[in-house]
Amino acid sequence: MERAFDHQLEELKRQILVMGGHVEKALAEVTAGLAERAGDKFALAHEIEKKINEDQILVDNACMNLLAKQSPVAKDLRLILSIVKINTDLERMGDQSVNIAYTGRDYLARPALGHVKEISRMGEIARRMVKGALDSFVRGNVEEAKEILLMDDELDDLKNKVFHDLCAHMKKNPQDVEAAMDLILIARNLERFGDHATNIAEDVIFAQTGQDVRHGGQQ
Repeated sequence: MERAFDHQLEELKRQILVMGGHVEKALAEVTAGLAERAGDKFALAHEIEKKINEDQILVDNACMNLLAKQSPVAKDLRLILSIVKINTDLERMGDQSVNIAYTGRDYLARPALGHVKEISRMGEIARRMVKGALDSFVRGNVEEAKEILLMDDELDDLKNKVFHDLCAHMKKNPQDVEAAMDLILIARNLERFGDHATNIAEDVIFAQTGQDVRHGGQQ
């Protein structure tokens, strides 16, 4: 029975990784679409988001099945509860990708601004955070998870810089207000990616140690 339960847990981890792969792909497509001014990549993000939604239902059902039939305790229970929360964060990342795709289409219809490089850098940091958070989950590595928490500060700082730079640009170039607002919205969505990756890292720490580090808790 124990081996069957362990097998089910490993299958859950595999499903989360598949879902995470779809999230990483969606993020890569929308950031590339913006940098390359390739609207077709935004359409791909919509298709990938559908897969992410399907993944979420599969993972939720598998978690509920394990909780109902196996009655896990201690670390196993923490792991399953963490997977439920990680599942939600990954699904919301899919939503963020679609938000970027919608705003990105609007932006491509306007004259290009020179701030896309910073947005692309934000996208790269967000991708590293998502990948790192998922790697720490699979390995059960608390130290790797803590590194993700530090990376979130870098992403927040870059978002603030983009915001202030674009606000200054709009004051001098009122004709670019709509394009600048598009980029600000995209930057905000990328920041949210970092927030969700941070949530996953916090869940990894909780699953492995039982320690709740949310809201500045002890690390």
